[in-house]
Amino acid sequence: MFGWTIDEQRSFEVLDAYVEAGGNFIDTADMYGRRGPEGPGSSELILGRWIAARGNRERLVIATKVGSALEHPGLSAQNIHRGADASLRRLGIDCIDLYYSHEDDPDTPLAETLGAYDELTAAGKIRHAGASNYSAARLREAMEVAQREGLAPYVALQPHYNLVERGEYEGELAAVCSEHGLACMPYFGLARGFLTGKYRRDGDRVDSQRAPGIEEKYLNDRGLRMLDALLDIAAARDVAPAGVALAWLLAKPAVLAPIASATSVAQLTESMRALTLQLDEREIARLDAAGA
Repeated sequence: MFGWTIDEQRSFEVLDAYVEAGGNFIDTADMYGRRGPEGPGSSELILGRWIAARGNRERLVIATKVGSALEHPGLSAQNIHRGADASLRRLGIDCIDLYYSHEDDPDTPLAETLGAYDELTAAGKIRHAGASNYSAARLREAMEVAQREGLAPYVALQPHYNLVERGEYEGELAAVCSEHGLACMPYFGLARGFLTGKYRRDGDRVDSQRAPGIEEKYLNDRGLRMLDALLDIAAARDVAPAGVALAWLLAKPAVLAPIASATSVAQLTESMRALTLQLDEREIARLDAAGA
């Protein structure tokens, strides 16, 4: 959202509130903010200026991604090295804690991609590498290549996974994560805002840049069943629906931390309620069934 739907001042407010509440892990990418006034990379630029203003780099875990930006497309060694240097400049830091392959690149050998990450690790420019938008077969192959070639393996997976988007992760991808000890950190944990409670069965039209696509994709029988279950549990627990949706993710095997964006401190507060909300077996089963 930084540099796109919210400006720098509001981005700083959200980041300040996040750290004050105990948060330390921040996820971005070299292409985020591409629709904003500063263009691709504006999310990293805003985050970098905030880190410099607050002087809090040592308190943070910074994740960013490479492979989807127009100026560094794909996961060749050259693109990865150039992308890392560009992200480090925008972020104003010396080392990226977790550097993701933003999406699989079938045209580049996995050994080349993993070798580039290994070189960046040896140079102190990144601490770990992760994968995003990989199939189970390609992720397993990447782990095998790393072991065979003596390269640092991926340590995390960032899949598209939430209450209404379950098919990609549940099953073989989850099994690969468990088999190799990969931390799962799902993106779109709130289904682009669909699971925040602002979309209702008979509600008014939502004023959001994402609304048309969300309504077309999720406002169907299955989506409405999920909303009914989510809203009922949220009301019974006296918490925002976002907290319930993220708590459901946290209850899933291998999920370390779901990713959710926030455009205000109020939204951030609702999402962070998931950290102290323990759903019981009955609630989890109801949500599982609603989204099946």
